[in-house]
Amino acid sequence: MTEFVLVAGAWLGSWAWDDVVPELRAAGRGARAVTLSGVAERRGEPAGQQTHVQDIVTEVERHDLRDVVLVGHSYSGIPVGQAAERIGDRLAHVVFVDSNVPVDGESFVSALPDVAASVAENGGVWPPLTAADCAGQDLDDEQTARIVAAATPHPGTALTEPAVLTRPLGELPATYIKCLLDGPDPMPAVARLLTSERWRLVELNTGHWPMLSQPSALAHLLLRSTEPTRA
Repeated sequence: MTEFVLVAGAWLGSWAWDDVVPELRAAGRGARAVTLSGVAERRGEPAGQQTHVQDIVTEVERHDLRDVVLVGHSYSGIPVGQAAERIGDRLAHVVFVDSNVPVDGESFVSALPDVAASVAENGGVWPPLTAADCAGQDLDDEQTARIVAAATPHPGTALTEPAVLTRPLGELPATYIKCLLDGPDPMPAVARLLTSERWRLVELNTGHWPMLSQPSALAHLLLRSTEPTRA
């Protein structure tokens, strides 16, 4: 049975997938969401980027999961991309949801100096979302209030540690879901990966947090990611 392992982006815990997990299970797939160290109910735990990679690998290995589809949203695409190569033949597919991707030797903030400055100015954490950050992202007032209330500061070390890859990311079987309200074009690192015959791009007409704004549509795309590519 296909097993989805879902990891939300910065500031968010496993709760962010509460509307997606039941739809995947109703379709006969396994589904579990991971809260990374240092955020949500794990706030205060020591955390860095490599800690987050290990969080994901540990989840897969502890439950002896096979035929795994790793799903990384936003920041979490970076640890998910690294974990994908570390779980070996347990991996079936990787799905990046409007996410960053790991680049060997580079960190999340390598191309985001404003985030690095924010972390430095706020005691080593990235301050959580505000309602203004959610504007124009297909979230209604209730959804915006939910995400703002539940978001917690993100540990800065996870954003500044470099990624470690032992093989080209383009060799992994992957789907990239681009959320169009967050910008129509994938970032350059993603665009380069999409030239690989093992990667495919799909688009979703919603904002950056589709697990909240369009959970059913996102679940449908996740399920489609496990289907063979048609000529």
